[in-house]
Amino acid sequence: MIDLHVHTTASDGQYTPAQIIQKASEKNLKVIAITDHDTFAGVNEAIEQGKKYGLIVVPGIELNISFPTGEFHLLGLGIHTPSESLKSIVENVIKNRNERNKQIIEKMNQDGIPLTMEELEQDFPATVIGRPHFAAELVKLKVVKTRQQAFDQYLARGRKWYVPRICTNLDEAIVAIRESGGVPVVAHPMSLYLSWGKLPDFLTDCYEKGVAGIEAFHPGARVTECLRLEELGRKIGFIITAGSDFHGEKIRADRKLGHTCGDKKIDDKYYYEELLKVLTP
Repeated sequence: MIDLHVHTTASDGQYTPAQIIQKASEKNLKVIAITDHDTFAGVNEAIEQGKKYGLIVVPGIELNISFPTGEFHLLGLGIHTPSESLKSIVENVIKNRNERNKQIIEKMNQDGIPLTMEELEQDFPATVIGRPHFAAELVKLKVVKTRQQAFDQYLARGRKWYVPRICTNLDEAIVAIRESGGVPVVAHPMSLYLSWGKLPDFLTDCYEKGVAGIEAFHPGARVTECLRLEELGRKIGFIITAGSDFHGEKIRADRKLGHTCGDKKIDDKYYYEELLKVLTP
């Protein structure tokens, strides 16, 4: 059993990189990819912890890509030495995210919610602050009962405290990942919100630009959709990956480490027979 899509406290996960590795070992995982949002800050800690448990840690990242509909996330798997281009992308993302966070706080303060950036940073140290952390603070302040309610009422697109984020250009992201020795993979393609009629042409375009794989198996999609994505991906020429997109039970109770769509355990073939085919040593 493996998992090629996992988050830690370096972005918006519940567990530290060391805790995630320990948890993966307890569940008898052989391989785990650390893919925090727009940062590789937790990778080194995970790798060192992985050595203690005899666990293969795939260093990775998940980048938010500019896209007109839905969400476009691009995984970079196998990034042992981030290139200058990737470092620049991460620096710009953090800069833009910090500005976005300030704007969200301003909107909240205008509506009488007494939250400051300092409080957020105290509650979430060594973390790239984003909307999930705002949602957690709203629960703490008893403005809402759950994090999901915070998004539904205030933080989701179109809601009163929503501020659009500036994302990364796809072409730049592909080059940056490849210059880092990594493999670009389209994460959870169903989140693109493209029809099955438009998806083949879009994914073919991604492939021609240098994307190497698609995460066909993800817990946010139905099993039938995942099987259809696998068939489409193989027809185009992609490698196929699978992940849990695990953030922690308190953040997403419906996602389990080492499991994907339909609560299926993730087979190690997606690492040994798929990813290793294209991963730079």
